[in-house]
Amino acid sequence: MAAGLGHTRPGVVAGPTTGGVILSYEVARQLGLRGVIAEQLPDGSGRALQRGFRLERGERALVVDDVLTTGGSVRETIEAVRSAGGEPVGVAVLVDRSGGRVDFGLPFFAATEVEMESVDPADCRLCRAGVPLTRT
Repeated sequence: MAAGLGHTRPGVVAGPTTGGVILSYEVARQLGLRGVIAEQLPDGSGRALQRGFRLERGERALVVDDVLTTGGSVRETIEAVRSAGGEPVGVAVLVDRSGGRVDFGLPFFAATEVEMESVDPADCRLCRAGVPLTRT
């Protein structure tokens, strides 16, 4: 992942909680950079750099996450970087399961792609059968 977008010359690596924390810090370490974390705001309205994480105005940030499905957490992290004064320069994910449907308008790298069906609850046969959802 570090090699995939190192050419964007980031000065920092930003990742969303919770899935992107470990990967963003490891990519930052591989690039010899520091990592920052974009945490979910308490009201659920997006993400922000908190707990003392700061960016310099115009600091180039590579956004790193674990799994890309809809792009929501990556978009929120991109916005958190911009709100903190940084400049997003690329997005890297470990797994892209979006089927190529997500575009951030930035250079993009996925270590691997996985086809995985996503089903609307209204169309889910297990939901209709009353099978309870189990989150692990």
